[in-house]
Amino acid sequence: MIVKQSFYNRPTLKVAQDLLGCFLVRKLNGKIIKAKIVETEAYNGPKDLASHASRGKTERNKIMFGEPGIIYVYFTYGMHYMFNIVTENEDYPAAVLIRAVIVENSSRGKLNTNGPARLTKCLRIDKSFNGLSIFTKKYGLWVECRKDRILPKQIKKTKRIGIDYAGDYKDKLWRYVLEMN
Repeated sequence: MIVKQSFYNRPTLKVAQDLLGCFLVRKLNGKIIKAKIVETEAYNGPKDLASHASRGKTERNKIMFGEPGIIYVYFTYGMHYMFNIVTENEDYPAAVLIRAVIVENSSRGKLNTNGPARLTKCLRIDKSFNGLSIFTKKYGLWVECRKDRILPKQIKKTKRIGIDYAGDYKDKLWRYVLEMN
């Protein structure tokens, strides 16, 4: 079952944890690729100095100020796309970066993308998805509910990666990793 838009209209830190174990699904060349979400990172509001929204609304980040459940893709380091899902109320800029997935139906067995750039390359997610809805199959990219219950002890909370410039926000434990047994 596709995760509904209302799922994303909740506190960002909760959504980031609740996405763990869900499936990011991509329809590509007529084939369905299901990828279990195993790592996320939260970017929570205008005061979060690690967030693109901390400097106000711009052409690049305006999607973050939009409605929940919208895809926010940006290009970084001149070579990588980053895939995010907008959360919370419209005009409150927050999003969850999907950092890693495990592709379950890969022809090479299980494939762990181990990083947000590898994820977008593997699933061929680029800027063309920016501003589209994630809660419909219409665009060939959606999230499905997880099959198993995730226990709090299965979620490892760590510091976010690559944000040393973010003052006190660099120490927030807003990166979530699903501990696999």
